[in-house]
Amino acid sequence: MLAELQAKYHLPDAHIEYLRKDVDDACDLDSDSAKEEISQIEKQLSTLEYHLLKRVGHGAFGSVFEGKRLSDGLTVAVKVIDLEDSKDDIGTITREITALVNGKTCPQLTAYYASTMVGHKVWIAMEYLDGGSIADKIKAEGPLSEAQIAVVVREVLLGLQYLAMEGKIHRDIKGANILLSSDGQPKLADFGASGQLTDTMTKCNTLVGSPYWMAPEIFTRNKYDGKADIWSLGITCMEMAEGTVPFSHLPPLKAVTEIPRSNPSLSEEKFSKKFVEFVKLCLTKEPEERPGLKEMLKHPFVVGAGKKELLQRKGSGGPVAGVSDGRTIKADGGATVKSSGTSRLTKIFGKTERKGA
Repeated sequence: MLAELQAKYHLPDAHIEYLRKDVDDACDLDSDSAKEEISQIEKQLSTLEYHLLKRVGHGAFGSVFEGKRLSDGLTVAVKVIDLEDSKDDIGTITREITALVNGKTCPQLTAYYASTMVGHKVWIAMEYLDGGSIADKIKAEGPLSEAQIAVVVREVLLGLQYLAMEGKIHRDIKGANILLSSDGQPKLADFGASGQLTDTMTKCNTLVGSPYWMAPEIFTRNKYDGKADIWSLGITCMEMAEGTVPFSHLPPLKAVTEIPRSNPSLSEEKFSKKFVEFVKLCLTKEPEERPGLKEMLKHPFVVGAGKKELLQRKGSGGPVAGVSDGRTIKADGGATVKSSGTSRLTKIFGKTERKGA
């Protein structure tokens, strides 16, 4: 059956592997039910706008594939979330799609093309970034130089500034969520944790993100704002400079208890005064005293940043659009996704596409 589908719809091998479980499950049913399931699969295939070429990442949410847009052959990253298996809740998935759909083009943010329901799975088509993530770069090449870190920091701050103008905070800044294009352009990814700020509610009060990078006020206060992203950027600076983050040797829930009591910093013997000072400002414990985006963009460490080409990858990488390291905790009151959530998500996001994409 798989061979017939591949020949009929000209499917790449990776797409066939993606279909294998659904087809095998259908074939295990009685004759009439099997025919109905196969008919549904063929109906989906006949209307698909993307083919899956290669799986390049996997996380708690599902998988990321290198894909091809059939209308023009554009290479894209396709994030596939299985609603029956995903550990993400409806709120996380809808937040990511909403953030992507409502956002405008920004060089420092991963571009969004379209999303659609395919059976009980959500497909999110996004910009393909073949430079991998900052976390990948650290793993492959070791800690970054200060010159490279300065470029990442400047671009992340510009991305956060854009989100702030849209009334949003990211809430999950870390190396794994900063992707690189082939020419070294850093771009923020994974908007599943993105929080919306309004004129009447300027602070969030949910626990979302990766605990090792989280600001202390997230654990100790009822509300927090965009300055939590500044703290996370400071921890990401430590990640880029030292190859690890504070308390990474501890389980997440243990780290949560240690972070509010800690005062992380970089050694002045190992790093420049400007860099150490920048990180120290990011990691100011009291959010009221922590500088905001405008102040941090004016810091000498950021102002002196060089060109993005400093970040061009030495080897070939692959897109990791939002692939998590698996150590993310959420407690925002959302229910775990079950199959019953499919209709709800279809109603909200049956198909969304950015105009002009």
